[in-house]
Amino acid sequence: MNTPTAETALDVAPSDVQRVPVSFDINGKKHQFEVQAWTSLLDMLREHCHLSGTKKGCDHGQCGACTAIVNGQRINTCLALAVVYDGASVTTIEGLANGEELHSVQQAFIDHDAFQCGYCTPGQICSAVAMLQEGHAKTADEVRELMSGNLCRCGAYTNIVAAILDAAKLADKGARP
Repeated sequence: MNTPTAETALDVAPSDVQRVPVSFDINGKKHQFEVQAWTSLLDMLREHCHLSGTKKGCDHGQCGACTAIVNGQRINTCLALAVVYDGASVTTIEGLANGEELHSVQQAFIDHDAFQCGYCTPGQICSAVAMLQEGHAKTADEVRELMSGNLCRCGAYTNIVAAILDAAKLADKGARP
């Protein structure tokens, strides 16, 4: 009896792995890549686009350091396969400022000293921007609840909430949320 000798993942050299073509609008610019089917959106952003602002924290969707805005929604990019989001519009922390002018949430984080070590800050800001675009963040309790997926090991939560509420007030006055 002949036993088939199927290749396993361990038998295939990385260069032999089939790559899948994907395209994205990342921070307002069109990009095309070929990625392995299991490449996360986070790894694609960091390794193929060289955008290091989106952080790899837990790599399990529990800390929010990898948060980016995809098609207007905040997502944990460590849990999102790049091939699933083929054709998507992605905004990272690097795409929020308008030239030298910071986004209102970025400026509010500076004004309120809403960071300490800064590792979580890009994910916090992207999450806050999307939350404001969704029309949320009317109260401190609502901000805390809606930002609960973004952890800060340094404990800057009070200042983060104050910054987001300040940015929400600016958005109500016509500033870009």
